[in-house]
Amino acid sequence: MQVQVKPEIQRLETAIAASQNYLLSLQHEQGYWWAALESNVSITAEAVLVHKIWGSDGPRPLHKVEPYLRQQQRSHGGWELYYGDGGELSVSVEAYMALKLLGVPADDPAMVQARRFILHRGGISQTRIFTKLHLALIGCYEWQGLPSLPAWVMLLPDFSPVNIYEMSSWARGSTVPLLVVMDRKPIFPLAHPINLDELYAEGRANAKFELPRNHDWTDIFLACDSLFKIAEMTQLVPFREEGIRAAERWVIERQEATGDWGGIIPAMLNSLLCLKALDYKLSDPVVERGLRAVDHFALESTDQYWMQPCISPVWDTALVIRALAESGLNREHPALVKAGQWLLEKQILDYGDWSIKNKRGEPGGWAFEFENRFYPDVDDTAVVVMALAEIVLPDGSAKKTAMERAVRWIQGMQCRPGGWAAFDVDNDQEWLNAIPYGDLKAMIDPNTADVTARVLEMIGRTEITTGSASVERAIAYLLQEQEPEGCWFGRWGVNYIYGTSGVLAALSVLEPARFTVPISRGAQWLVRCQNSDGGWGETCQSYNDPSLKGQGESTASQTAWALIGLLAAGEATGTYATEALDRGIQYLLDHQAEEGTWNEDYFTGTGFPGHFYLKYHLYQQHFPLTALARYQAWQQQQTP
Repeated sequence: MQVQVKPEIQRLETAIAASQNYLLSLQHEQGYWWAALESNVSITAEAVLVHKIWGSDGPRPLHKVEPYLRQQQRSHGGWELYYGDGGELSVSVEAYMALKLLGVPADDPAMVQARRFILHRGGISQTRIFTKLHLALIGCYEWQGLPSLPAWVMLLPDFSPVNIYEMSSWARGSTVPLLVVMDRKPIFPLAHPINLDELYAEGRANAKFELPRNHDWTDIFLACDSLFKIAEMTQLVPFREEGIRAAERWVIERQEATGDWGGIIPAMLNSLLCLKALDYKLSDPVVERGLRAVDHFALESTDQYWMQPCISPVWDTALVIRALAESGLNREHPALVKAGQWLLEKQILDYGDWSIKNKRGEPGGWAFEFENRFYPDVDDTAVVVMALAEIVLPDGSAKKTAMERAVRWIQGMQCRPGGWAAFDVDNDQEWLNAIPYGDLKAMIDPNTADVTARVLEMIGRTEITTGSASVERAIAYLLQEQEPEGCWFGRWGVNYIYGTSGVLAALSVLEPARFTVPISRGAQWLVRCQNSDGGWGETCQSYNDPSLKGQGESTASQTAWALIGLLAAGEATGTYATEALDRGIQYLLDHQAEEGTWNEDYFTGTGFPGHFYLKYHLYQQHFPLTALARYQAWQQQQTP
C-alpha cells in the first residue's frame, strides 16, 4: 500500500531537491564553488583609472565598462553604495570620473544628470578621502587637501604602540603602498587628460583644499598633519627614503605568485600605483603579474565589464558543502568529496601577518580567496572546519589533522576581551579610526560577536575544543554583547539578523540549558522582526540608524538566517516559534524559482559598516537550502 505524502511535505522535498541540483550544477571541475561578489561601482572606476595611468588599457575590454556604468546609474542621476540607498556622492563622483576617462563627453545626458546629482550633494569637496586621492593622481584635486602619511612609520618596531600591524589587515595592505604614493604626490600624465572642474559646487577656483575639522579632540590629528606637511615642504622628514624603501620591500614581499596583494582589489590597485610612483616599468614582472591578477577579478559579459572587490571561493565552497550535506546529500557524494579535498589543499601552512602579534601560534587557517597566504581568517577557517566535519573523505586522518591544526590556530587568535576578530589578534586601537585618513572607520579589526559565534559553533559541532577556559571567555563576551532588544550586531553580514542568527546557532550547541534566557530573548527579537509576507529583511542603513534594526524588505538570505536562528533557539529551549517558522518557510517556498533558485537585489554582506557593502551571489542559494533542510529535520522529529 502506497503512503500518500502531504502536499506541504512534498513541496518542501521538491524545493530541497531543486536547490541541491542547482548548486551541484554550479560546481567547478576542480571541486570548488565560486560565484560573483558584487559591490558598488567605485571598484570598477578605480580599476579604469589605474589602467589609464599605466597605459595598460589597450588589451583589456574597458570599453565595456561604459555600458556597465550606464546600466548601474539610477534615475536620480547618481550611483549607489548599496541597492536602493538613493545614491552616494563619492561613488557617483568616481563613476563620473571613469566615464570621462572612457571618453564620454560632459554634455552626454547621463553625465548631465550625474553632475546635477553630484553638485546637489556638495560636489568633490564633500567626498571621502579615497575619492579625493584618486582624483589627485590625475590633477583633479590638490594634494594639499589630503592627509600626509609619513613613510617612516614603516620603520617603527612591531612592539611600538604605533606601527603598521595595529591597522587591520585590509587597511595595512592598502595603506603601505600609499605611503609611497602620498610621499611622492604624483600627477600621472594621461594619453587623454581630463578635468573635473565642473564637479566643484563652489567652483574649483573657490575650493578649499584642506582637511575638515570635527571641533573635538580628534582635531589634534590636523595639527600633526600640518607638522608633517611642513616637514615635507622643508625636506626635513626623518628617515624618508628609508621608509620608502621599506614600504617598497613590504609590497614586493607580499605579492602572491599569482600577482595578488592581500586578496582585495584596493590593496592590488594601490600596490600598482606604488610601483608606478617608484618608476617601475609596465614590462616589469611584478607589474605584469599584478595587472593579470586584477584581470582575474573582472567579470565580462557580451557587452559589460566590471570588477569584483574580492573573490570568495573558499567561503562559497565551505558554505555550499554544509548546505548540501545537511540537506541530505550523501556525505560521501563525489561532489562533496571533491570539494573537501580541494579545501584541504587550500589550507595555509605559511606564517602570515597574523604571526606578528600572535608569536606562539602555528599556521593552519584558510583564506577567503584562491591564494592569500599572508591573510588567512578566523571566520573562513571555522566554517571550513565545520564543512569538513560534515563529509567523509577517503583519507580521514588527513582531514582530522587539518581540522585539529586549524582549531589550534584559531585558539591562538583569541583576543583579550574573549572574542575573535577576522584576521588579527587584539587589533583594536579605536583611535586609528579618528585619523583624517581613516574616514571609512575601518582601520582596525576588533573581535566581533558574529566571528566569535562562528568559532563557538565550530567547537560545539566538531567537539574539537580550544579549551574550557577559552570557551568560557568567549561565551562571556557574547553574552555581554547582546543588545537590550535581545539581538546581536553583525559585523560581516547585514546586520542584527545576521549576528543574532549566528549567536543562536552557537549557543544552541554549547550546553544550551545554561543560556535559555539570552537565547529566548534573541528568538523573540527575531519573531518581532518578521515581515507581514513571512520573510525577514534588514536594510544596510541599520548600521547608521540603530532604530532600523531588523527592518527592511524581505530577502531570501536574511529570511534563511532568521529561520536558522529560530530553529537553533527552539532546539536549545524546547520551545519553537512554530507560526513564525512555518510562515518563513512558506516565504522561501513561494519565492523559489522553478530551477531551484532564489533572487534578491539587496546587498546582505558587509565590508565596512556604513561605508562598503557586498552582495554574495550564492548567499541567496545556499542559506535558504540550509534553512529548509533544518526545518525538514525538525518536522521529521515531530512525526510519530
